[in-house]
Amino acid sequence: MAIEAEEPTDEALMGRVATGDRTAFGMLVRRHALRYRALAYRYLDDVARAEDLVQEAFTKIWTHADRFDSTKARFTTWFHRIVVNRCLDEKRRRKVDQLPETFDEADDRPNAEAILGEESGKAQLHAALTRLPDRQRIAVTLSYFDGLSNIEAAEAMEMNLKAYESLLVRSRAKLREFLMNDREQLFEALG
Repeated sequence: MAIEAEEPTDEALMGRVATGDRTAFGMLVRRHALRYRALAYRYLDDVARAEDLVQEAFTKIWTHADRFDSTKARFTTWFHRIVVNRCLDEKRRRKVDQLPETFDEADDRPNAEAILGEESGKAQLHAALTRLPDRQRIAVTLSYFDGLSNIEAAEAMEMNLKAYESLLVRSRAKLREFLMNDREQLFEALG
């Protein structure tokens, strides 16, 4: 009977990547690319940019694998930090052109047709998430979409646990407020 070889841990693969092992690098990419692309997409709301950003992040771990220290963090926590930092950098680079003061601002609140046209609660949740401040959106994403524990998410955001949990409580309250306001607007529109 053949005994199946146990899959190497991410941390062991990073040790091999630091020595230039392309096979180990490929295993890490196959294991994690989709998850981190989803993270970047939820944050940037741009599939092409999310793919590019994650590819750049993987390139960074290939060229700087020796910087990873498995005694300080798990690979997933470390890589989350890289992707989140890249997302933050990308958001800072994107500048919205401001309208001159003489222009009327468009009313971007959804009208009754738009609200009724929503296909699911997911679309409403996504819209509410995009209205959160950056740090709150990242906290919600790490805990609820990426399934990190509060300790792991706090490490990924370089915060202490209590500060992270406080941020998460504020984030949930803000999401609840946004979703309740949207619900009230729907009922008003329906008469």
